[in-house]
Amino acid sequence: MGLFSFIKNAGAKVFGIGTTDAEDAEAAAAEALKLEKAAAEKLKQTIVDLQLQIENLNIFIDEDIAIVTGLAYDQATKEKVVLVIGNSKGIAIVDDQMTVEHTEPEAQFHTVISGDTLGKIAKEFYDDAMKYPVIFEANKPMLTDPDKIYPGQLLRIPALN
Repeated sequence: MGLFSFIKNAGAKVFGIGTTDAEDAEAAAAEALKLEKAAAEKLKQTIVDLQLQIENLNIFIDEDIAIVTGLAYDQATKEKVVLVIGNSKGIAIVDDQMTVEHTEPEAQFHTVISGDTLGKIAKEFYDDAMKYPVIFEANKPMLTDPDKIYPGQLLRIPALN
C-alpha cells in the first residue's frame, strides 16, 4: 500500500513521541529513542488487544514516521493496522510494508473534517447516508461508537459488495 499521511497532532497520544524537554542534544536523542521504542511497543500491544490478525508484526518509529511490517490475514486487517498506528498522536506518516495472506480490494480512505458524521461520509461515498453502519463496521474495533469520530481521523471506506 505504501506511505500514508496523517495529521501528526490528532489522535490518541502514544507516550508523547515527537516531544522532549531535554536540553542536551545527546540526552534528548537517547530519550527520544526510548520514547519511540515504548510507543512502538504500546502500538503493538494495542493491535494485539484489538485482536487484529497479523503475524510477525514489527513497528519502528523514527520521529513522526512509523514503519510497519508483518503478514496480515487480509486487506481489511492490514488497513486497520495502518489506521491504528497513523491515528495516534505524534505519527505523521505510516510506511506500510506489510504483506497480505488473503487479498481483496483496497478500501478508500477519508480524513474526518469538522462537521462530518458517518452518515454524511456515507452519503458522499455511497450516495446513501443510511449506509453509515458499513463505515462503522469497517473501522471496528478502533471505533466503538458511530458518533465518536474526530477531525483529522482517517477512516476506511470499503467498497460495497
